[in-house]
Amino acid sequence: MKVQTKAYGVIDVDERQKISFPSGLFGFESIKEYVLFDADRQPFFWLQSLEVEHIAFIIINPFLFRPDYELDIDDELVKDIGITSPDKALIFSIVTIPPTGPMTANLQGPLIINRDTGVGKQGVLTDPRWKTKHEIFKELEQGKDQ
Repeated sequence: MKVQTKAYGVIDVDERQKISFPSGLFGFESIKEYVLFDADRQPFFWLQSLEVEHIAFIIINPFLFRPDYELDIDDELVKDIGITSPDKALIFSIVTIPPTGPMTANLQGPLIINRDTGVGKQGVLTDPRWKTKHEIFKELEQGKDQ
């Protein structure tokens, strides 16, 4: 299918790349349908709204720069999207790229997607280690030093 994107104009995506967030994302509750595709630069991805062309998020797998990342999530939170075991879940963090300053990732509000059905939701972690702004490259370098 053809999708109008914020970053690349019109692109072709496979139907299997569709992701539904029945509750939306925090701050974007009314937008429920997205597509997930690779960004030009790895290890990033785009989560592009199918409903509002200018709504798109850069996302990353948080385990790439924080191998110690843990999601202490109540099973009830993800049961409604069909996740019954961790291997059924894809986990992403929304990336912020400010005009000045470091690129950060939100580890407090992970995106949890059922890899089989493409249905997801955004969680909220209460563990004080996980903040809304983790400096990706700084933490990647720190991880190499350990």
